[in-house]
Amino acid sequence: MHIHILGICGTFMGGLAALAREAGHRVTGCDAGVYPPMSDQLRALGIDLIEGFGADQMALQPDMYVIGNVVSRSRLADGSPRFPLMEAILEAGAPYTSGPQWLAEHVLQGQHVLAVAGTHGKTTTTSMLTWVLEQAGLQPGFLVGGVPLNFGVSARLGGGKYFVIEADEYDTAFFDKRSKFVHYRPRTAILNNLEFDHADIFDDLAAIERQFHHLVRTVPGSGRLVVNGLEESLTRVLGQGCWSEVRTFGSAVSDFVAEGEPSSFKVLQAGKPMAEVQWSIGGVHNQLNALATIAAAEHVGVAPAVAAQALATFENVKRRMEVRGTVNKITVYDDFAHHPTAIRTTVNGLRRQVGDARILAIFEPRSNTMKLGTMKAQLPWSLEEADLAFCHTGGLGWDASAVLEPMGNRAQVGRNIDEVIAQVLARVQPGDHLLCMSNGGFGGIHARLLEALTLA
Repeated sequence: MHIHILGICGTFMGGLAALAREAGHRVTGCDAGVYPPMSDQLRALGIDLIEGFGADQMALQPDMYVIGNVVSRSRLADGSPRFPLMEAILEAGAPYTSGPQWLAEHVLQGQHVLAVAGTHGKTTTTSMLTWVLEQAGLQPGFLVGGVPLNFGVSARLGGGKYFVIEADEYDTAFFDKRSKFVHYRPRTAILNNLEFDHADIFDDLAAIERQFHHLVRTVPGSGRLVVNGLEESLTRVLGQGCWSEVRTFGSAVSDFVAEGEPSSFKVLQAGKPMAEVQWSIGGVHNQLNALATIAAAEHVGVAPAVAAQALATFENVKRRMEVRGTVNKITVYDDFAHHPTAIRTTVNGLRRQVGDARILAIFEPRSNTMKLGTMKAQLPWSLEEADLAFCHTGGLGWDASAVLEPMGNRAQVGRNIDEVIAQVLARVQPGDHLLCMSNGGFGGIHARLLEALTLA
């Protein structure tokens, strides 16, 4: 089969492309931003990439067009379609489907799917669970919205009957407004946490809870739901109906509980010590991710002690507190955090690592939710443990200076990334930790900071 993927350079669609190629399909694709590292990864797999969404791509005549959720029916200022190829597909009556639908029909069918859902921690927990199953000899397939350092790739078919997938609640496509994860039909599902996010597609928290319940409905009676016992929102989701076994983690009365510091803790199951995790990963959030992983792995026959042993060699994910370099005793980190809760959790995780050393939080309000200003009031709270905070106002429809005013002179706002870099360089000192947070490339700020610090 020849598939042509629209929006191929996104993490999900790029992973899907890699799986399709591994399965023996001919894969081509297009995107508005064909750039490294995804472009390099795809070309290395023999996948032809085309810049833009021109209607001339109809000449490829694939068997199926696979449509990413970046594609819409919107129009430019001059009235012309933003995605001419999509208009041509519709006019021709050519076959098309969404990425999640294609994945469900061609990769996940017949597999025991383990899906990891939640507002935060999906990529990390999916990577943890995959590594645990790998170390247990189960040869899982996987699709992760990032690059697990233990594997070096974001997706593979695997050699067994298990497939681990990052289960995103974002919408599927312009013609299918259900969450992506309703297509996956897992037998094991982690519900890691649930907060309001994606303000561009969800009106309120209740709307997201409804989508999570749609996921719960698809888990069979012999399946397992692994649920964060600390989250009232997830209690409400289960209250709408549940037909599967439930295992909780996190709270004092949960089935799986941690005792000890995040870097070294005992795992109690039904009150009995079952395993001990000793690893280099920091943060209470990762301790919870580990508990969810252990509870999910147990459902497919991996004992908690085996899972804990595997976690000791887990290397995390690219762009999760990733050290990009150290110059003059100043360390620059890259992290994917963009939601206020994730920013707070990330800063707290670094604070636990560095003690009293100064943390300079440099962040980009880039997600649709943050651009809309839906959660702007939470930013001072999310940055409480940072010594200094810096952000730019590019692309925002709200006043970042006013929002960060409660932080006083601890916060600075620049009109663009260049101005933010200048502000950071004016205040940085040896021994500082520069924590750069964005769900995008952040204009290459990490390399630019390191270069500037080298020249200083």
